[in-house]
Amino acid sequence: MTDFSHLDEDGAVHMVDVGSKEPSQRTAVAVARVAMAAATRDALIGGSLPKGDALATVRIAAIQGAKRTSDLIPLCHPLALDGVDVSVDPIDDGVQIRVTARIHARTGVEMEAMTGAAVGALALYDMIKGVDRSAAVSGVMLMHKSGGKSGEWNRG
Repeated sequence: MTDFSHLDEDGAVHMVDVGSKEPSQRTAVAVARVAMAAATRDALIGGSLPKGDALATVRIAAIQGAKRTSDLIPLCHPLALDGVDVSVDPIDDGVQIRVTARIHARTGVEMEAMTGAAVGALALYDMIKGVDRSAAVSGVMLMHKSGGKSGEWNRG
């Protein structure tokens, strides 16, 4: 069972000790999609939703989600992020939220980027549910990571 870093030799869950690792520059990019009606997407991008500036709310929620990842995901190390960038881009059936997290540390920021994308998507759903209950959050996934011992990885 030692192939899984969060399991000890007896199979018990524990927090990985990263104290002996060398700090390195690390980056992770994650996305989440929110499907919605075309009219809802147009109102979102045009800034005319009844609840106000949803795009700003999504960006703030995604940053806050990334910063609070260790409070939400068991065994994640609390990290002092160097930066988090968020974009909300139109796609055919709604929008895609893209979160880039950066840090110089002993452990990666994949979970912070993914949590940020997921929280941003949930905040967006909250902003549009009054006009489009059929909206759906999906496709939360890591797109890129770099740094650390395993180096660079990109989704197909």
